[in-house]
Amino acid sequence: MEHVISSSPDYSVYGLVMHADPVVKGVLILLVLASVAVWAIILEKIVRLRRLNMSIGRLERAVHQAPDPGDRLVGSVLAATKHEDGADQRGESVAELRDFRERAMRSALKSELRRLEFGLPLLATIGSAAPFVGLFGTVWGIVNSFTAIAQQKDTSLAVVAPGIAEALIATAIGLAAAIPAVVAYNQISVSLGRAYARGSAAILELARRPIGVQTDEPVQLRAGKRF
Repeated sequence: MEHVISSSPDYSVYGLVMHADPVVKGVLILLVLASVAVWAIILEKIVRLRRLNMSIGRLERAVHQAPDPGDRLVGSVLAATKHEDGADQRGESVAELRDFRERAMRSALKSELRRLEFGLPLLATIGSAAPFVGLFGTVWGIVNSFTAIAQQKDTSLAVVAPGIAEALIATAIGLAAAIPAVVAYNQISVSLGRAYARGSAAILELARRPIGVQTDEPVQLRAGKRF
């Protein structure tokens, strides 16, 4: 009796994976690695988006008070106006100078936001490709299952079920990798869009300052130097 129990097949998820076809195992390993990459990107973006929202808040406050000298985004945006604020020597009108300042600050803001876009293409790729990779593993496993049925000439459920279960695990892991990737990609894209809208509104107010007033003068008063 003990020998029969010890040699009975293992129908747990781990047992089915360990007895799967090498191709199916390769697909499962690839999908697990993709899932790990997705969650690593998600955690990294959560931290960086929180910092971004704090920086955008400081940029909004810079409209009415001295900017934070230690904030990278605020410093980059305000530093972008240095060249344009001295452009009155070229004979441009006040409206043109303000337009130049606004465009320079928007360009600096976009450059900072692009830094946060790293990893988004990978999320989009995993979100769209992972289900199909899992489906490939499932189809391959089912083909092998039916081949084994033909060789054993036995169509009982005990013979068919384990092979199909092994195959379906690939689809499940593919969906487990794809769903968080799609949700995270959409949420991060929306968050970046909202941050850009808030930053653009603050930049519009900063660009309306008198041309003779440097946008980083409050920084000189607080930090003693320019960005």
